[in-house]
Amino acid sequence: MKSSLVEEGIVKEALPGLTFRVELRGKPDSEVLAHLSGKMRINNIRVLPGDSVLVEMGPDGRRGRIVRRL
Repeated sequence: MKSSLVEEGIVKEALPGLTFRVELRGKPDSEVLAHLSGKMRINNIRVLPGDSVLVEMGPDGRRGRIVRRL
């Protein structure tokens, strides 16, 4: 089983297709494109700009998946 890096961030912008631009906390000028995880889609969890979220980072560090709204 792969271990994935989980970072905390703030949603800066909502984009089409349930994609969001997220700024990572503690790392100025680091933004990632993140999509919603399947469980958040199924349970209709709303994510808006300004929300704090947990993001599972991909191997390239530029894309991720939002797994939890804080």
